[in-house]
Amino acid sequence: MANVTRIALIGNPNAGKSSLFNTLTGMNQKTGNFPGVTMDKLTGIWELEPGRNIEILDLPGIYSIYPKSIDEELVINILGNPKHPDYPDMAIVVADASNLKRNLLLFSQVRDLGIPTVLALNMIDVAENQGFVINSLKLARELNVEVAEINAKKGIGVGGLKLAVIKTLKHRYASNDALPLAVADELIEDVQKQFGEADPYRSLLWLMEHDRMKMFNQEQRESFDHLMEKHHFEPKKYKSSETVKRYEQISEVVERCVINLNRQWDAEPVKTWTDRLDKVFIHSFWGYVIFLAILFVMFQAVFTWATYPMDLIDGGVAQLNDWLKGILPDSPLTGMLTDGLIAGVGGVLIFVPQIAFLFFFISMLEETGYMSRVMFIMDKMMRRFGLNGKSVVPLISGIACAVPAIMSTRSIGSWKDRLITILVTPLMSCSARLPIYTVLIALVVPEKNTLFGVFNLQGVALFGLYLLGFFMALFSAWVLKKILRAKERSYFIMELPTYKGPRFKHVAISIYNSVRAFIFEAGKIIVAISIVLWVFASYGPGDSMAKIEEQVRLKNPSLTGVDLSNKIASEKLENSYAGHFGKLIEPAIKPLGYDWKIGIALITSFAAREVFVGTMSTIYSLGGEVDNENATIKNRMRAEINPDTGKPMYDAALGFSLLIFYAFAMQCMSTLATTYRETKSWKYPLIQFGYMTTLAYLAAFLVYQILS
Repeated sequence: MANVTRIALIGNPNAGKSSLFNTLTGMNQKTGNFPGVTMDKLTGIWELEPGRNIEILDLPGIYSIYPKSIDEELVINILGNPKHPDYPDMAIVVADASNLKRNLLLFSQVRDLGIPTVLALNMIDVAENQGFVINSLKLARELNVEVAEINAKKGIGVGGLKLAVIKTLKHRYASNDALPLAVADELIEDVQKQFGEADPYRSLLWLMEHDRMKMFNQEQRESFDHLMEKHHFEPKKYKSSETVKRYEQISEVVERCVINLNRQWDAEPVKTWTDRLDKVFIHSFWGYVIFLAILFVMFQAVFTWATYPMDLIDGGVAQLNDWLKGILPDSPLTGMLTDGLIAGVGGVLIFVPQIAFLFFFISMLEETGYMSRVMFIMDKMMRRFGLNGKSVVPLISGIACAVPAIMSTRSIGSWKDRLITILVTPLMSCSARLPIYTVLIALVVPEKNTLFGVFNLQGVALFGLYLLGFFMALFSAWVLKKILRAKERSYFIMELPTYKGPRFKHVAISIYNSVRAFIFEAGKIIVAISIVLWVFASYGPGDSMAKIEEQVRLKNPSLTGVDLSNKIASEKLENSYAGHFGKLIEPAIKPLGYDWKIGIALITSFAAREVFVGTMSTIYSLGGEVDNENATIKNRMRAEINPDTGKPMYDAALGFSLLIFYAFAMQCMSTLATTYRETKSWKYPLIQFGYMTTLAYLAAFLVYQILS
């Protein structure tokens, strides 16, 4: 976006940066990749003034510009390099007003880099509830920057923030000329002579972090090393002393600008609702019980509430197909439109309600601040299985999608711990598995059955599958820890935000982005494969397909009407290219109870798990004419008969075997590609694919043999 002013949002984790981003940009957001980096970036458009749009860049949350993880490295590579494509014209540093001293450390570092900066004090109401009153005008004079008070979740204070940004962009002041902790002038001069004029603190950042900054080549990095030797400069010692010095200066500023009513009245610190709720939600026993209860209710609701719109979509697609077949001529083009394209689109749209409900609950948990508590209480459990405390974030994120979850492992400092987390994260049941779970559970778990007369048994089964994936991830991590002999110890440090009421605009944005991603990213794969599959399922080698109708009529002279049409369609499918391929792999999957039709779906779903449903929709749409009772894909699958037993094909043994297979199988090309990008080697994606496929096959085999 050439010639468009760019503002970077910077802040500590849980300071409210993402909430402010949503408030400023609304639906005007897009996701891309940072140049040269596979990490996602979120950008949006903010209308600063009538006719003047600003590009907002949401950077990862960090505590300091001295990086300890990959996402923190990303931030300094942008802020430290004025030639970077994402270098901002100015920065808005979002600070948690209830923890001002710690948040001002990052602010002071960003300001000293010479970037025009506005300080946005978020959660002023929380600070006041805790007995702290901040004099923002005095703070602005002390820090020599514009300060705006905001409530990011409620959108309060955005007008004042706009004025502060306009003024800062106009005057472009921000930097202190002096270093927070003095160094020899000759050192800075030598850096500037070799690497160009820059603010003193930016020059010092280059010197201390040159090995982490991609703007420098190997020769330049060696030059920095020589400069440090020449001037006897020790980066670790300086960073430690500088941080202490900054906190001393910040403490003096806070002392002058913040009134502590608790101290003034000689009162005990105010006990907030957050303190009271945390006694229960992060309790060593009740915290786990409450979390499991919340998950249980969540999956009950996802399964129960979504049933009605899903049935409407399923029935609507079936009626549309029947109507089109009735008015259009019987031709290959009509077949591709109805049994290929529309069946594929239906396989996408039917699961939009469940995706929307799932992300509604996830967003609500994040908005209220509860998700941070989940990560906190799960840390102790994770360590018992050999995982890093920071592995909590990717594993919990894996419920939504494994791709961003794997990318979030960059916050893990230990390479072995990070690798183990990457390898086991896909075992968490992501939203892509939800369509498969829904169809199969509906086939093998009676809809009207309840647990204790209250809980929907289908929802209980869904909850069990998610728990199964979680515990298998823990077990696999424990095994990999033993194999890799990882002994590093690490610490999981995170800021617990206060509890807040959700802002439903942000919830709506989250649902909208998630559903849009499913429809346009997963959906286009499903539709494309559905069309290709229709071609392979409608044509066969030689002239075999042309002779089938005559052969069926000769062998079955008593068949007429719908029965004859279905028999002809079934024989054509079996003799098509897809049918031949399914027959080829059938011996390998027969021990799991699968036939050649399921084999086709297994192969096509290696592109993406959810393609399984689109494939089954296409296959069973090629079954000839149907009555109204069996119009939908679920009813068609329910009516399928096992030719060997004469009983329903999708019984408990086959249904649960498929559920277990998809709970454990690595069938997502995007996840494998992400593993490759994060590990820089094909070795680990192959290991991931191999162990998960083996685990899925053996577990599905065991389940089928026991239940049959």
